[in-house]
Amino acid sequence: MWSQLLINRKNIKLILNYVIGPLVFCILVFSIYKQLLQQPDWADSLKRVWVVPKNAAGELLLVLLLMAINWALEARKWQLALAPVQQASFITCYKAVLSGATMAFFTPNRTGEYFGRMVHIRKENRWRSIGLTMVCSMAQLLITLLAGEGGLLYLRQKIAYDLNNEASGLFWLNILMGGVAAGIIFLTIFYFRLAWVVGRVRKMPKIEKWLDYIRVLESFKATILLRILSLSGARFLVFIAQYYLLFRVFEVEIGWWQSFWSVSAVFLVMAIAPSIGALTELGIRWKASVEIIQVFSGNLAGILAASLSIWIINLVIPALLGSLLIMRVKLFSNNA
Repeated sequence: MWSQLLINRKNIKLILNYVIGPLVFCILVFSIYKQLLQQPDWADSLKRVWVVPKNAAGELLLVLLLMAINWALEARKWQLALAPVQQASFITCYKAVLSGATMAFFTPNRTGEYFGRMVHIRKENRWRSIGLTMVCSMAQLLITLLAGEGGLLYLRQKIAYDLNNEASGLFWLNILMGGVAAGIIFLTIFYFRLAWVVGRVRKMPKIEKWLDYIRVLESFKATILLRILSLSGARFLVFIAQYYLLFRVFEVEIGWWQSFWSVSAVFLVMAIAPSIGALTELGIRWKASVEIIQVFSGNLAGILAASLSIWIINLVIPALLGSLLIMRVKLFSNNA
């Protein structure tokens, strides 16, 4: 019976990864392609996209440097979160977050990140580290929701002006803003009351065998949670700076303030939209970027190029580096 269930689950994962994921990606890309064809002189815009990077080596190098800073901030977050369970060096934590990026690249909604980080943790602490990774993820999600709500408010003002405050055009945006606000309140309470949450879980029936994995969450003090949250905020600013630099590289005419709020809204969409794997995440990133940022700039080719560059720099390159680290760990463990 169990073997049959495992086979069925494996088949479902194969269908999601190799059928539905690419299909969703193709649908999103086709819709973007249709929008691109409606842009005046779209062919010339695409040509300029490939010419401009050759003259913007400084900006591209800075974006790569910010990528390293981004993962350094995440490594520091992980080091702080891991401290109650295991003392780890900054380098070890950096390797762990890169390995997590590798596993996240191929799994729905980046859930594989938890298991990728386990590789660099002592065996007796690996399962308890899942809850710690969730704390880091919650902090980043909370920052994304807060900034995204601000982005939606900024976009609402712009859209309301363009539509002359037509109620029907703003209805769904208002619904989304209300839902995000509710999510912010719930997640904030949950994040800063982890000990209370664990206490409630203790009272649940048939949960004893899992208590050891989540009991560590009781040790988080507000000061540590605030430090993790502030590092998450710093990471978010790094993301925004990368987008803004690439907008300049690809001649997307958008100001810093407009870039901040529009990209915040893009990250919000990516956070709440389900993704099946790397392809669907790229498709969602493209679609959200086009729909939101074109409110301020009509250079769709440049917007797509900037989004693709972010995807390669922030996700593909770290995933490749992380795969080498995972292979190295496996080789050494096999030789031991």
